[in-house]
Amino acid sequence: MRKTKIVVTLGPVTANEKMIEKLINRGVNVFRLNFSHGDHEVHKASIKLIRNVSAKLKKEVAILQDISGPKVRIGEIDGVLKLKKGDRLTLAKEPSDDIKTLHLTYTDIIDMVKIGEEVFFADGTLQSVVIDKDENALELQMLNDGELTSRKGVNFPKTKLKISAITAKDELDIEFGSKNDIDIVALSFVQDRKDILKAKQIMAKHNFEPFIVAKIETGEAINNLEDILDECNGVMVARGDLGAEFGVTKLPRIQKHIIKVANRLHKPVITATQMLTTMKENPFPTRAEVSDIANAVYDGTDAVMLSDETTIGKFSVEAVEVLHDTIKDAEISYPFFKDFEPLDSSDAVSKSAVQLAKNLNKEALVPFTTSGTSALTLSKYRPKQSIYAVSHSLKTHRALNLVWGVRPLFIMEQVKNPTTLLYNFVKKVLDEKRISIDKKYIVTMGSNTGKKGSTNLIRVLNKEGMEAVLSSQDN
Repeated sequence: MRKTKIVVTLGPVTANEKMIEKLINRGVNVFRLNFSHGDHEVHKASIKLIRNVSAKLKKEVAILQDISGPKVRIGEIDGVLKLKKGDRLTLAKEPSDDIKTLHLTYTDIIDMVKIGEEVFFADGTLQSVVIDKDENALELQMLNDGELTSRKGVNFPKTKLKISAITAKDELDIEFGSKNDIDIVALSFVQDRKDILKAKQIMAKHNFEPFIVAKIETGEAINNLEDILDECNGVMVARGDLGAEFGVTKLPRIQKHIIKVANRLHKPVITATQMLTTMKENPFPTRAEVSDIANAVYDGTDAVMLSDETTIGKFSVEAVEVLHDTIKDAEISYPFFKDFEPLDSSDAVSKSAVQLAKNLNKEALVPFTTSGTSALTLSKYRPKQSIYAVSHSLKTHRALNLVWGVRPLFIMEQVKNPTTLLYNFVKKVLDEKRISIDKKYIVTMGSNTGKKGSTNLIRVLNKEGMEAVLSSQDN
């Protein structure tokens, strides 16, 4: 089984039943819906399509809602604005008829920027520096040649921006997610744990408990990475804005740092942006793109993600096939069985289970999990064996599609007695022929089942053990 997961963004070329079926059959684990584009009706239709095709194929997938956040953009430009190094450009709080005076979506940012700080446009491809300002505008001098068109993004790499990561639009989108079967929510432009706490407060109003992924896009987020990871369920290495903030040459180091910290804290991490960007137009990837995918796998990413490649690209299915094949080949020489310090007693039990599976050469690990933590801690140690997760929650069951090495097996009714739970599991897997009685498995569970972080039992299951479990209850 491929361990590293595949996330794809649904868009105009893929948001139909035929393409979704092809993508699931090629190995897609998570579908991303980008709420920076499309309205609620469009996304609602996509959710329905994904669920219908998933049910038809009997292959469970997760749906990730990527909310917009305070993405700073310029306003409308008539055609293309061509700029040369040394040209002057103005960012103003009020719209203007002057072609070289641009309006911002968040005008309060003008008050936060200082003279001498840099302003980048279009993912850092066009760069400038602030040479003057007043209460209404910034005057910029261009540092390179380039072109600007309407609604391009703006980055302020050296400015500490005091803006909330959750906008009024995001609040409406979160409410939509709570009512429309969303499993995972990605929060854009998170700067610290307070942004995640604010999102959780909004979600709580709607009894919404999705798996929360914080997108790491800013210098502030890097500075507060461990605090952010402590509050969320996972992170995304959002290389587009990170590249604009830090410069593309620093990205490999930053990517490795984020993945390393996330792995240690058993938080899944998605590596995103331009994984196969040339496949928007070409049927084959470049050697560099394939190496980029493989290196993300070796770094320890849980998932790799496609964006434009599967929203507007001409070779969406082929791009997913390249991801799948590259991951499979990289995992031939993957450094399995990572050695981390356990964070708590449940984590220590998971480490012991993975070591036991390695030493006894067992077929798979089977965590019983309510929140997903037991599966996450097993995944942290990157066992060569598969992890067949049994959960008591549909949301958890689906969200685990994002986690390295985890195959969500099925959902079981929660019971307090671990002996009864084990009996129900063995009976179900054998009745449904989910696993073979001739194989050997390591099961992890809690003596207090259903409580987060309570895993404290390891059970070795083989043919004799499963027969004993069945006879203990049947008699």
